[in-house]
Amino acid sequence: MTPRATVVENVAVAPVAGPEITRGYLHIEDGRVAALGEGPAPDVPGAERVDGTGCLATPGLVNTHHHLYQWATQGVAQDATLFEWLTALYQVWAAMDAEVVNGAATAGLGWLALSGCTTTTDHHYVFPSGRGDLFAAEIDAARDIGVRFHPCRGSMDRGASDGGLPPDEVVETLEEILDATAEAIDTYHDPAPGSMLRVAVAPCSPFSVTGRLMTEAASLARDKGVRLHTHLCETLDEEEHCLAQMGCAPVDYMEKLGWLGPDVWVAHAVHLRDRDITRFAETGTGTAHCPSSNGRLGAGIARVSELLRAGAIVGLGVDGSASSELTPLSGEMRQSLLFQRARYGPTALTARQALETATLGGARCLGRDDIGTLEPGKQADVVLWRVDGFRSAVDDPVGALVLGPPPPVARVMVAGRTIVEAGELRTVPQDTAAEAGATAHRRLLELAAGQGHTVAGEVHG
Repeated sequence: MTPRATVVENVAVAPVAGPEITRGYLHIEDGRVAALGEGPAPDVPGAERVDGTGCLATPGLVNTHHHLYQWATQGVAQDATLFEWLTALYQVWAAMDAEVVNGAATAGLGWLALSGCTTTTDHHYVFPSGRGDLFAAEIDAARDIGVRFHPCRGSMDRGASDGGLPPDEVVETLEEILDATAEAIDTYHDPAPGSMLRVAVAPCSPFSVTGRLMTEAASLARDKGVRLHTHLCETLDEEEHCLAQMGCAPVDYMEKLGWLGPDVWVAHAVHLRDRDITRFAETGTGTAHCPSSNGRLGAGIARVSELLRAGAIVGLGVDGSASSELTPLSGEMRQSLLFQRARYGPTALTARQALETATLGGARCLGRDDIGTLEPGKQADVVLWRVDGFRSAVDDPVGALVLGPPPPVARVMVAGRTIVEAGELRTVPQDTAAEAGATAHRRLLELAAGQGHTVAGEVHG
């Protein structure tokens, strides 16, 4: 049961908005931040008191791009490019059912929570016919784990026979997509402040959907008042594909279709031109930066430092587990900092900028003004990181959080409710969540084998 009030005392606080606190307190009341400040904590009758000695409190991390179902196909096509990797896996994913999705999502969301993530998206775009309600399956998992959830109803309508990359058996018709997407929004989307569940509209990518789907999906989303998401500029292969088939570069194509704007965020944006960065900043288009996945697939290093300097919105994402195996969202702060410095030099991205992209930047990508910082009135999505022990040799707790490996998590709270404590899940037994992912993996491979598809020959590329 969640206490009405919680007071964390003797804690360092990096609120992201406002001055940092060297040693102070955080007062949580009815699921929101009531107060924070330097010095001794106030006396709050009936409050749970948490000793934060040796800890740094930050806003909960926000994951802006993921594919939870891919937990079931980790470790495959280890040395492949994006297009090679997709070709190896599309047919296997076509065998998934709701049981696979629920198990994979339970493991994936539990893993995210353990890395300090309190809000996450998921981009699910493979909907094989007759396999159960895959969208509901992941929503159920998010409710069990206790994270805020922004599932994106993805789609593909352009199969190989129409010049697209995916095989025809994993695409849907335009009418099926629009009907199912509208139903998902009407059934699940909650626009209220403090919402635990919001839905976005997310055609997969320029090489797997038609231009008509992109324009009609945008119209649907704007009629319903929800956000838009897609993959964009992840690899040079994608640019070559767009130039050959659409006659223009990917960002130019998106602009023609009405897909730049303050209600849009895109995944990856690795291969942007100078004018693309300017357009993202001018239009308020957000970017989900996924450094580990981009590195794993050899896609390149996104121009994050330049996007931030231009005033564009950037959040962090771990991407799907099959292209970013067991990546903790907390670790992506360090990865983003190191990648930017490797490309631009040691001042390219600071530890505090990395933390801001993981929190406030992510909230802005998702169109939320109630999370992402620790301020009175904001939702009490809080992480307590242990920066004592070996890390106590680093005087700057934010530096200890970002520059090295992710610190242990003492506590993770969502709306004041503890979902992780002392590095253990408290909502779902941790072993149960892990086994759900392993079971989903075995089940998917068995289902795929029954349809004549296997990944056995794809383990090393």
